[in-house]
Amino acid sequence: MKTDAQARFAPTHEWARKGGDELTVGISDHAQHSLGDIVYVDLPKAGTAFAARAAFGVVESVKAANDVYLPLGGRITAVNGLLAEDPGLINRDCYGEGWLVRVLPDNPGEWETLLSPEEYEKTVRAEEEK
Repeated sequence: MKTDAQARFAPTHEWARKGGDELTVGISDHAQHSLGDIVYVDLPKAGTAFAARAAFGVVESVKAANDVYLPLGGRITAVNGLLAEDPGLINRDCYGEGWLVRVLPDNPGEWETLLSPEEYEKTVRAEEEK
């Protein structure tokens, strides 16, 4: 399982990475691997606001459709338009070209509530042992 050393993680397998005042959000390597081949992504329009941990979109694979949750509350400032034509980018580069949305957080202090890469890896290992 790969993680991004610059990212923080939600227990629901989304990651967030700081870039100025905004956060880039996507799903983790563990999540994309568990889903299998991703075939469709449904994301909100830029300008839409969501509470922390609210479902903001859906990622569909050949196995299932899963909601994705915003790690921090805020307003969507950008949506990755490349995913409409090539949702498999998430499988190939979940921490790079396969990002989902950019968010201007309502409360930047919520960043501290997210899991470090090490904490996230421990959480995933504990899930797998169940």
